[in-house]
Amino acid sequence: MKTAIGIGSAYYNGEDWDELVNYTVEAEKMGVDHVWSAEAWGMDAIVPLAYMAAKTKTITLGTGILQISARVPSMIAMTSQSMAAVSDNRFVLGLGVSGPQVVEGLHGASFAHPLGRLRECVEIIRLGLSSERVEYDGKHYVLPRPGGEGKPIRLSQPPQPDLPIYLATLGPRSLEMTGELADGWLGTSFIPEHADVFLEPLKKGLAKAGRSLSDIDIQVGGSFEISDDVERMVEARRPAMAFTLGGMGSAQTNFYNDAFKRAGYEEAAVKVQSLWVDGKKEEAIREVPEEMILRTNLIGTEDMVRERLRAYRDAGVNTMRLSTGGSNWKERTDSLAEAVDLVKREADSWSD
Repeated sequence: MKTAIGIGSAYYNGEDWDELVNYTVEAEKMGVDHVWSAEAWGMDAIVPLAYMAAKTKTITLGTGILQISARVPSMIAMTSQSMAAVSDNRFVLGLGVSGPQVVEGLHGASFAHPLGRLRECVEIIRLGLSSERVEYDGKHYVLPRPGGEGKPIRLSQPPQPDLPIYLATLGPRSLEMTGELADGWLGTSFIPEHADVFLEPLKKGLAKAGRSLSDIDIQVGGSFEISDDVERMVEARRPAMAFTLGGMGSAQTNFYNDAFKRAGYEEAAVKVQSLWVDGKKEEAIREVPEEMILRTNLIGTEDMVRERLRAYRDAGVNTMRLSTGGSNWKERTDSLAEAVDLVKREADSWSD
């Protein structure tokens, strides 16, 4: 099983940038395989990765994710080729549709038909990466622009037809499309005991493309912490889960909430979201089930964490994205070293 880390967040502004760089460099030394850079309304995903490319040598650099509504597809292809060039082909393109509040509020674009937009975006990006003339007649994208002076253009950078594309998707139809089009899946809200909710649609899409589950990299993430004080760890993570269920997206469109409903937590998902939307955040936090926290993270005693790793492995997960805590970056780095070591030791035991 491989390991990954994430840098940035929806509102990350680079306030502790030097420490974050050092954290990534140390992660590479530990043998961490991927670093994913996020974006929403803070720092973008590309600039941090370009800087990391100059500071690292082996770790794979991925966007987790680029928002497709914030850039036109041809520019995403150009940026991907540029990142591949400056990173010695260590770049992986992660894409997602974001949500209506960001897409319509920040970018001024329509959020309607996100699945169709994502499919067309990937197809155009593939054209650009393959050094074909970018000519496309879709429902959402038409290139060149009709009635103007534009002509089909071939990107001038060296072709990168095999540059991996990962998709961050959650709904059944979008998961099916991921299996059909993508090299990897950036999963969230994943519970191994209910893996079929995510993987059955993924398999359906893979079958369309003549592939199987072994042909796609499945990455999911969770918080890591070893301690006997399980209650404290659960309580510390309830607010984040309440925000996911209640505040990610709008009251009408919350892909994370919908995913947990499909995984068997409909009553809790509805109750927490309702309280959160009504401004009763403390009540919403208290309503988050302990089971949801324990099954979506790597927390507890070492034996508990090892059991969770086996559950993820048995579900088909290839890579664990590890989120470590602490009151400072040294503590976060030390915790990451502990996590990576435990994952390696557990994975080694599987092959014995």
